[in-house]
Amino acid sequence: MKEYIVIGRANGTTRNGSPYAMLKVADESEILNISVWDVPVTGEPVIGQLVSFFTLKENQGKKSCNMADMKVGEMPSPDHPFYALLPRPIPQHEWDKTISTLLGFCTDEKLKSIIREFADKLYAPYCKYPAATSMHHAYPGGLANHTHQMLFMLQGLYPCLPYPIRIERCILAILFHDYGKVYEYTTQGDLQPDMYLLGHIYLGAHKLHNVLQQYGVEESEIKRIIHCILAHHGEKEYGSPVVPCIQEAAIVNYLDNISAKTDAMENTGDLEYCGAAGTHVVK
Repeated sequence: MKEYIVIGRANGTTRNGSPYAMLKVADESEILNISVWDVPVTGEPVIGQLVSFFTLKENQGKKSCNMADMKVGEMPSPDHPFYALLPRPIPQHEWDKTISTLLGFCTDEKLKSIIREFADKLYAPYCKYPAATSMHHAYPGGLANHTHQMLFMLQGLYPCLPYPIRIERCILAILFHDYGKVYEYTTQGDLQPDMYLLGHIYLGAHKLHNVLQQYGVEESEIKRIIHCILAHHGEKEYGSPVVPCIQEAAIVNYLDNISAKTDAMENTGDLEYCGAAGTHVVK
């Protein structure tokens, strides 16, 4: 009976109202997505816990089992071979280094001070929350890693651009684009009412709009920065109320897609379907 570590979990309900958990598990050689039926929303296993399965059913590439077919183990110690498989938040010194490099590209002192202040404030809460429930970076601290990946890619992209952009717009939009997810999710990825009442795009845009106004940023500049958040899903059918109409908004949208889709593919098993990328993944 093979042992795995849980690296992601999303809760769901079947058509007849029964709870289940979609587990993403891994060992040193593979990643599996397994639907486990009749698992209570607040029941084990949690992310980071060891599990093993007596038997698994497979139907068109989808794996499942009943709760009785699963054995829940302990949380692994640091010397356990699976301990390193669990994704963890980016270390603060790496976050700070990326922010420092990006600030070196900035010219607007007022916006630089906002970036500096909120990059420091947001690191700790982002290290506690997931960036999604299942699609990408779906683990505590995934929000920090997703945000940092976008900032780190921007650091490499900006010097390559043959035309000027206001990089401050991109940095601020990236820092706040998923800010609302600290209100949409619990730290373990369970859904909160604000996901349906307001949504993370509005929450992030509203928060940053207030910050920019408090710092006395010009209204015309505020509109362009907030536009980058409102358009970061790229298309209205994906939840954005507007589509990108300035270069900085397009850049934020593309970086968000690269980070989300490559992470989703990385954590999809061989020949399994990856909904975020719209394709089966071949390892």
